[in-house]
Amino acid sequence: MNTTTITTVVISNHGFAEKLLQPESNHHLLVSARAYQPGDIITNFGSSEIHKQPSKYTVQVANDQHIILSPEFLQYINHSCNPNVFFNTSTMELTALQPITPGDEFTFFYPSTEWDMAEPFNCLCGSANCLGVIKGAKNIAPAVLDTYKLTNFIQQKRMQLKD
Repeated sequence: MNTTTITTVVISNHGFAEKLLQPESNHHLLVSARAYQPGDIITNFGSSEIHKQPSKYTVQVANDQHIILSPEFLQYINHSCNPNVFFNTSTMELTALQPITPGDEFTFFYPSTEWDMAEPFNCLCGSANCLGVIKGAKNIAPAVLDTYKLTNFIQQKRMQLKD
């Protein structure tokens, strides 16, 4: 039997979450320290900087506004096609989409905030509904996007395309 153990190191503790590192791959992640139910507010967030252009570290809030999250450690919430959290950029709240237990990795659906991503990538989330290449909401069929919770900005972009 082949079993693989992934070593993780706690980098920092933030009360509701811990930032971890997997040294072998240099992969960072944020895991929950508490239990949450769908709809629970996990934390508030803000922006430490606003950029005109996207980067892999920004969250889009308007056509030419891409924020650096504050607190900074929230940038370690990785992508999943089956996300358990949502960045509500209207209320500036991180909310639970699914039940979360202590030790679960926080994940969000990048196209829920990103119209056209600065750095598309091949998704390796492994979920049954994995979309493969992640490029941003503008590159996803409307019927597929309808299955996700999207920020008001992304919803507005979709409506503009219909007009």
